[in-house]
Amino acid sequence: MTLATVFEEIMGSSAPVEFVAYDGSRAGVRGADIRLEVRSPYAVSYLVRSPGPLGLARAYVSGDLNVEGDMYAALSTMQEALTDVSPRDKAKLLSEVVKDPLLRAAVSRRPAPPPQEAPFSRVPSWLRHSKNRDAKAISHHYDVSNTFYEWVLGPSMAYTCACYPEEGSTLEEAQFHKHDLVAKKIGLRPGMRLLDVGCGWGGMVMHAAQEYGVKALGVTLSKQQAEWAQKAIADRGLSDLAEVRHMDYRDVAESGFDAVSSIGLTEHIGKGNLPAYFSFLYGKLKPGGRMLNHTITRADNIAPPIRQGGFINRYVFPDGELEGPGYVQSQMNDAGFEIRHQENLREHYARTLKGWCRNLDDHWDEAVAEVGEGTARVWRVYMAGCALGFELNWIQLHQTLGVKLDANGNSSMPLRPDWGV
Repeated sequence: MTLATVFEEIMGSSAPVEFVAYDGSRAGVRGADIRLEVRSPYAVSYLVRSPGPLGLARAYVSGDLNVEGDMYAALSTMQEALTDVSPRDKAKLLSEVVKDPLLRAAVSRRPAPPPQEAPFSRVPSWLRHSKNRDAKAISHHYDVSNTFYEWVLGPSMAYTCACYPEEGSTLEEAQFHKHDLVAKKIGLRPGMRLLDVGCGWGGMVMHAAQEYGVKALGVTLSKQQAEWAQKAIADRGLSDLAEVRHMDYRDVAESGFDAVSSIGLTEHIGKGNLPAYFSFLYGKLKPGGRMLNHTITRADNIAPPIRQGGFINRYVFPDGELEGPGYVQSQMNDAGFEIRHQENLREHYARTLKGWCRNLDDHWDEAVAEVGEGTARVWRVYMAGCALGFELNWIQLHQTLGVKLDANGNSSMPLRPDWGV
């Protein structure tokens, strides 16, 4: 059995994929739109020595394994095999290893993880989420290159799930609609004050200021995000209303905000810190103020949490934790919020990620020149994999709206939602 044939059997012999190995062997469908290339014996070493899909990811990020063709289509085609590489699969690889001196030499020593892997990714849970460690984790992912993000995200510079108002809406239209949906849910009106925690490049802050005349403050742990956002705010003539600070949300001293938005931050907080997180945001609001929490969740409250030693935590979101939608809502409720509305936008996030994948493919050569091929590869496989995850309901995206009642129990909410659901 050739090396290409071994990979064909592991990935699925019925898949419309061509397999090519460095030893000259070929298998699968010749000329297929998707081609998996085993470029080095170290690809086999990663696969044998790393648990499950982490080995495949390490081999791909390092360049020892390559995927030619659309990455989403490749992952979708081979998703069953990519879910786990079984002991039986590893036995097949090892049977080939003993026949090949080059493979034996490669597998005899454990290759170092690609340098894109976060060096601080694996620690006990009680050591996570200090202010210093959270700053490092956020910087690892977001302080890559603003130019790189401009290519991937497009003009909106919104790195969270868009909301597509119609089937044919563009990514930019969907990001505008998302920000406007949040603004309407939290009831923004001219003269109000908004706190946006984990504000990214300031998209929600600028939308609130420009479209609603709201005085908006955003905070982010990413220095590059804050610098980009402050320049964009000045360039748009919004400095009187909008501000983005490079700081931890826990250090925001102001209070008495009319509304709070948390778009894509809860995933970084950690399960043990959610009660304090929602209590903090509750304390920042005026009575009658609303808070919109927009977060990725697990599919339910029973599904196991994402593995701290898996690809996403090692390469993309160190210390990231996803909880079930019911758990997140309960923590908001227990912090004092009356829950008024909740919806799942998982299909919208799949579309959003596919849009980012297309953007990256369109700017691949520039992206590689800007951040290096390894980092570009991390993004290519991570975004395509997440798109697949949302489509298959492995993960979801929930917006949950809460209100801080006044002393008499008044919510100041309309009798029915007025944001066009």
